[in-house]
Amino acid sequence: MKKITLFTLILGVLFSCKEAPKEERVEKEVVVEEKVEEIIPDRSANFPKDIAAIFKAHGGIQAFDTQNTLIFELSKPEGNEKHTTDLKTRHARIETDKFALGFDGKDAWIKQDSTYFKGNPRFYHNLMFYFYAMPFVLGDDGISYEKVDDLKVEDKVYPGYKISYGDGVGDSPKDNYFIYYDAQSHQMKYLGYTVTFFSKESSEKISLIEYSDWNDVDGLLLPKTLKWRAYEDGVVGDIKSERNFVNASASKEKLDASIFSEPKQ
Repeated sequence: MKKITLFTLILGVLFSCKEAPKEERVEKEVVVEEKVEEIIPDRSANFPKDIAAIFKAHGGIQAFDTQNTLIFELSKPEGNEKHTTDLKTRHARIETDKFALGFDGKDAWIKQDSTYFKGNPRFYHNLMFYFYAMPFVLGDDGISYEKVDDLKVEDKVYPGYKISYGDGVGDSPKDNYFIYYDAQSHQMKYLGYTVTFFSKESSEKISLIEYSDWNDVDGLLLPKTLKWRAYEDGVVGDIKSERNFVNASASKEKLDASIFSEPKQ
């Protein structure tokens, strides 16, 4: 009886000392989703041939359409104004050391500790953006194009188009723009414009800006310097004032909408 018990004990020890079966390792396949970049269609065929050529000379309307955010600074002796614009919604924010101003898609707002800024926030929030983002903003929806007489400056002529808006387009649908471009390079050279925001009535008074210098901003040719010229009865006069732009960038990054909202405090 003792022998059988001892034998059974030895067998038990031997079996217990055998290696435990190895766990079978199952390799899991990790699936990495490849981010597919949205293909932005080229709208060039939607515009008059000359207008499409102007867009192309400045980098192309398709290149502009792929961008979501435009940032630039308006250089001023008392401190630069930083302008940030959502190119799809046209929400805007302007920042300085003395005030912040913005547009959230519905309301224009301003925050300041004093009365430094005395203008109209609704009028000003996109004023410099429109001048700076030329010619591409002339590709917005609801615009009509009409060939006009050439603009003559000294011994050179610049072909031009009048740009007008449909009823209810923007805050000032009665505004008109006049774009004049170099016939060889198709780069824009002058911009005429009327202001109807305050009167809400059509105006015959045309102001004129010369686009004299350009910067390559992430593939877009955008102005470095704007010069306001005297202009009356089709005659271009002396330079009255100028604006300079620095630290510009265009990005596909979509900013959070809260950036354009009025600060809580």
